[in-house]
Amino acid sequence: MRTADFDYQLPPELIAQRPAAQRDASRLLVLRRDAGHLEHRQFSELLDYLRAGDVVVLNNSKVIPARLRGINARTRGHFEILLLEENAVNDWWVMLRPGKRARVGTHITLLNREGTPTHTQAIVSATNAEGHRRLLFDGTQNISAALLEWGEVPLPPYIVRSNPRELVEDQERYQTVFAEHAGSVAAPTAGLHFTKSLLEKIRARGVSVQFITLHVGLGTFAPVKTEMLAAHTMHEERYEVSDVTARAVNDAKDQRRRVIAVGTTSVRVLESIAAQHNGRIVAGGGRTRMFIHPPFEFRLVDALLTNFHLPCSTLLMLVSAFAAPGRVSGRETILSTYAEAIRQGYRFFSYGDAMLIL
Repeated sequence: MRTADFDYQLPPELIAQRPAAQRDASRLLVLRRDAGHLEHRQFSELLDYLRAGDVVVLNNSKVIPARLRGINARTRGHFEILLLEENAVNDWWVMLRPGKRARVGTHITLLNREGTPTHTQAIVSATNAEGHRRLLFDGTQNISAALLEWGEVPLPPYIVRSNPRELVEDQERYQTVFAEHAGSVAAPTAGLHFTKSLLEKIRARGVSVQFITLHVGLGTFAPVKTEMLAAHTMHEERYEVSDVTARAVNDAKDQRRRVIAVGTTSVRVLESIAAQHNGRIVAGGGRTRMFIHPPFEFRLVDALLTNFHLPCSTLLMLVSAFAAPGRVSGRETILSTYAEAIRQGYRFFSYGDAMLIL
């Protein structure tokens, strides 16, 4: 299939710039795959679609304040730095803007949140084929700890903030209420809709709520640059699955109870492990670069809760595969569903509304 097959037109005003007033006050579009039937609900009504014995799996990775500001130590030109992956202490691959001004050997002085220069510098030590820079930090014991003081919420570029003070709300809302293990440079956005109260109500229904950890990085949000899907290579992302979650998922499948994945990241972890272990979940850590697109046979996941995704993204391709497992027709189903969502004024992307595929 071609990347362009997953393109669609979205009115800019439907790109959510702010979260809903309350986390579970967003809208919920329900797609019943077999019948092709759509239902328009509120997210708080998710309870109506859950039943005792279901296992709901969420990603509890915590977003780090991965965006930094800096200035060229020689020219005083400004840089924006997005940390991507840690190689070792004070050694990171990053996205750097403007990249053309960051040649190997460039020294960058980091700024604090008030825009004042700090005593920490970053030196560009290498570049890769994708245009990312490798930075070596000096002047701090561990840049990861300094992020809490200097870093900003790594909002995606389609969310615009004219003033850094506007990011105060984002520090809370661009994080799930169950976030636990720090490491993501983008939020697992399907989980943003849940409140602690809603999770308690779900458990009270006899639903098992379980967690996996996948630290969101380039593998999730990097664009597909190849013409054909088969030529695209996913970046690896780290995951961890506990013994408790593995047992809960395996027991559910043995007893023909549903496994409901919250977010594409949860799907990728579950299906990656299942592909390696004959449909079973094994506890432990690993890395995945699984690229799910039509046609794809799902081994574990029976239902998917997700947001509305960018055109031509790997996330849109994954939900298209889930809309029609083992077939390519899911692309038409999802694009048709998105067209209806646009007509109905649903809000798209990270802070937007949710979609449940049954």
